[in-house]
Amino acid sequence: MQSQLIKTKATPAQDLAAQESPFANMVWIPGGAFLMGSDRHYPEEAPAHDVTVDGFWMDIHTVTNEEFRRFVDATKYVTSAERSPNPDDYPGAKPELLVPASVVFQKPRQRVDLRDCFQWWTYVPGANWRHPEGPASSLKGKAKHPVVQLAYEDAQAYAKWIGKELPTEAEWEFAARGGLAGAEFVWGSEFTPAGKYLANSWQGEFPWQNLKSDGFEGTAPVGSFPPNGYGLYDMAGNVWEWTTDWYQEHARITHSCCGAINPRGAEREQSYDPNTPHVKIPRKVMKGGSYLCAPNYCRRYRPAARMAQPIDTSTCHLGFRCVIRGRSSSVQGRVSRVE
Repeated sequence: MQSQLIKTKATPAQDLAAQESPFANMVWIPGGAFLMGSDRHYPEEAPAHDVTVDGFWMDIHTVTNEEFRRFVDATKYVTSAERSPNPDDYPGAKPELLVPASVVFQKPRQRVDLRDCFQWWTYVPGANWRHPEGPASSLKGKAKHPVVQLAYEDAQAYAKWIGKELPTEAEWEFAARGGLAGAEFVWGSEFTPAGKYLANSWQGEFPWQNLKSDGFEGTAPVGSFPPNGYGLYDMAGNVWEWTTDWYQEHARITHSCCGAINPRGAEREQSYDPNTPHVKIPRKVMKGGSYLCAPNYCRRYRPAARMAQPIDTSTCHLGFRCVIRGRSSSVQGRVSRVE
């Protein structure tokens, strides 16, 4: 199902407005109180707790390859995956791993042990945002797809350049819910209402069998599925999205000094994921799930879902979108729908 976002062709005047207005392709999220997290799904989502966020502007879709390319062309920025890691940051690392590379999903030919994610995740030299599946891949035909293979610092650099910020976890989850209090999904209580797929996720038995019932195997062009109640696209599936919050268990966060009004998560030193205690690199919260989320393995295409992502790690299923805080809804931002 193709949405209006990618059907309407922009006029030259709209293109100019999109370049000049920081609010182009953004919508106002009114803010308010909501129940964050979930007591019914994965342990890291619990406990559900009351949170309030102020209003803010949010990108209607994740940053695309063409948008990120404009940033790179203007600044000559080189992403983390395009640079050789500093050996001092990874003592004891094998020399063959200290090369420009990134993490890529590679579908196995048959069933594998789901307890071992290395059956499908591979560290691929030459993989980066220009070559998301590896050096032989390209962005041909993917200008409107979400940009991926970006570490946290890369997303931050883009946001700073364009005059925006990355959302907090609370802001992201409030926006994803689209005004539906307590709904399991961003569109309601059923995953496929009337048999329709409303997000780009995995159908079949992960990780070896993808039925592509939703029409996509990898990423989809932004706006390929209907928006939520706030007019935001792809707040479930397609790609995970970076947030600014250092990862910590909800039970710890709810007792932090920040309180439940515009919470900002943990401190960097407190960033800890009990699922991967051996990983010493600080982690940020990522939200939204991706095209790799499947009922038999990862039902994280829900607003309450969250995972910890090391800040230095880019992957083929992780992107981002931006927000603007401190400007009221009276600001006349224009939403430019571009083909």
